[in-house]
Amino acid sequence: MVCSFRNPRRIRKATVHGRTVPIIWRGRAAEAWIPDTIAERSLDLRVETARRTERALAAVRAADTRLAGGFEPLARLLLRSEGIASSEIEGIRAPVAEVVAAELDPDAVGPDSAWIADNLAVVDDALEHARSGDLTVETLHRWHALLMRHGHLPDAMVGTFRFTQGWIGGASPLDAAFVPPPAEAIAVLMDDLIAFSNRANIDPLTQAAVVHAQFETVHPYADGNGRIGRVLIGWVLVRRERLAAPPPPVSLMIAREIGGYLSGLVAYRTTLDTWVSWFAGVVERAGLATQALGDRLARLLDDWRGRTDDLRTDAAARRALGVLASHPVMTAPRLAQHLGVSDRTARSALDALADRDIVRPFATATLRRGRPPSAWVAPEVTDIVASWGT
Repeated sequence: MVCSFRNPRRIRKATVHGRTVPIIWRGRAAEAWIPDTIAERSLDLRVETARRTERALAAVRAADTRLAGGFEPLARLLLRSEGIASSEIEGIRAPVAEVVAAELDPDAVGPDSAWIADNLAVVDDALEHARSGDLTVETLHRWHALLMRHGHLPDAMVGTFRFTQGWIGGASPLDAAFVPPPAEAIAVLMDDLIAFSNRANIDPLTQAAVVHAQFETVHPYADGNGRIGRVLIGWVLVRRERLAAPPPPVSLMIAREIGGYLSGLVAYRTTLDTWVSWFAGVVERAGLATQALGDRLARLLDDWRGRTDDLRTDAAARRALGVLASHPVMTAPRLAQHLGVSDRTARSALDALADRDIVRPFATATLRRGRPPSAWVAPEVTDIVASWGT
């Protein structure tokens, strides 16, 4: 683990970790920022900051212990929380139930829900990959292609690094809030970032913080950089900590502290300590909130069992409770697959649960008037997801 402690005054000294370079935008002069490679940066932290990273990792591990041991329902909900929150940061919003329905049928809901469902697919892929392999350029391109399935980028810009100048804020690089590196600098910077991501001799929390901030600074894609950059946080934590369940949805905490987040990314260009300290605080709060969410879902499942105690223990409706906690929007055919029963039996189970106020019909854009419901939602579950961390 690389985490040495030096004189705090020395560490606080502002040093610019990058350089501006001239660019030409439509015949006019502008400037872009090229960060130093991570290999050139010191990872020294103040003692207080290092302790914050330790507390954050302890909260992540405790949350994982809370979710492990077969508590798959909550793990799946956390994936949805992460995808929803990460999309909200980009201004893409949709009700939790619609997002879950979009995973079943992207054409059944609005375009924003389909976009968020694509984000969830990337999160799923990334966490599975974190347990099996190193990060590569091809991995990042695969995630980008998944993310852009319902986007508006030209095909030539999907699943590949940008080949034009990007910017953040403003109408052009001439008045932008930030201008990332020119396209020709991306390959070297991303090779450096990927090599750093695959290291195993660094404090995992600091590694996740640096990987995310450097990715956002490089801004290698024409769109989707924020969402993929936040996916990388979970990828690093699962890979390094060998988490059995998805990590706490850090994106939701970031969405609630967007001012601190943006300030932290600016500070990253001069002082690593300020950024890592803020990031560690966010991760710790996410870990604590995740533990509380596990307790809430456990109580809800107990309450559901009480509402169905008049049914046989092997009845399809009772067996469906755990499935609904993991998949709070459900169709009869999908439930039939989960339970190994006929569609008719699954529909009867959903009707029985509706009678007990556990599920209710869920109308989607493709449901014709007068037809029976094709989907049901467990609103108490989606409410828990929506109120995470509050």
